[in-house]
Amino acid sequence: MSLKNLRRSIDSIDRGILKLLNRRAKVIIDIAKVKGRVSGSIYVPDREKEVYRNVASKNSGPMSDGALRAIYREIMSGALELERPLRIAYFGPEFTNTHIASMKKFGSSVRYAACGTIRDVFSEVEKGRADYGVVPIENSIEGAVNYTLDMFTDSDLKICSEVYMDISHNLISKEISRSKIKRIYSNPQVFGQCRIWLETNLPNAELVEVSSTSKAAEIASGQKGAACIASILAAKHHGLKVVEDSIQDSSHNVTRFLVIGKTEAKPTREDKTSVMFAVKDRSGALHDVLVPFKRYRINMTKIESRPSKMKAWEYYFFVDIEGHHTDTKVKKALLELKKSCSYLKVLGSYPVGSRV
Repeated sequence: MSLKNLRRSIDSIDRGILKLLNRRAKVIIDIAKVKGRVSGSIYVPDREKEVYRNVASKNSGPMSDGALRAIYREIMSGALELERPLRIAYFGPEFTNTHIASMKKFGSSVRYAACGTIRDVFSEVEKGRADYGVVPIENSIEGAVNYTLDMFTDSDLKICSEVYMDISHNLISKEISRSKIKRIYSNPQVFGQCRIWLETNLPNAELVEVSSTSKAAEIASGQKGAACIASILAAKHHGLKVVEDSIQDSSHNVTRFLVIGKTEAKPTREDKTSVMFAVKDRSGALHDVLVPFKRYRINMTKIESRPSKMKAWEYYFFVDIEGHHTDTKVKKALLELKKSCSYLKVLGSYPVGSRV
């Protein structure tokens, strides 16, 4: 078949896809009407996971599951706009990893609002100025983001979803050659994740800490002999060149982000529950509170401790476990856990996240 005929076939297929997309959109509008009558949430994490799972299970190729996921992310983003335009607050500014993670989660058809602090993200959602918020919670190299953990002690917001994103750090500058770079701007966490590369390749460069990678790109764009460590998106926005890409010390540099909101996801059979608790001040207390998880064979995937800030040497513990808090085994374990705690709070149950 000739190239001209093959392209005609593509055009015909595209017309069919367009008809199906608009047919799908009309069903979305009907769903929005039903949700309006029953006060349903616009963004439904459990349904999102079901759509991705269905698409992957029926994919026979040659397109990869990842490519189809990206396509369906935008289809669902457009669907959210049809129901009601969503506003997503994120720990900004623009072109940071949290901004990129937000867009990979919600697509390009929703509105985004950059917030200067993690507290501001929580506040925007609590006050109803944003429907959901996206904040970092931990990095595979640098560990937990303690400020996010601390926010949950006072906030009633729920964790309704999570996102894992591979982090790639890039040396970007107006300079073409590394030899001309005298100063490098970035935030402290990024410097920590690129420490070995910097010591090996630019040992004499001055490292200047700033509040964000986006701010670093803005500063570097106006200075001679300056560079920054930031995203490719930030480089494009500020007209900078990529001098070296992927300079992070570990190839397994992954950051986990949380989506916070006022509603909670329903069970999907692949869920995670996050809880925080304080133990009673007695010997063996922490051991005792963890026993129910072992008794009911519930896997604990994470545990972090933070000072309570209310009393010296008193700590809150943050724990992630497999399962939804409505599951029978998880429910029984949490009831037993509560008996051994001076404080217990379920932060949310949500679908297990995947890399985006």
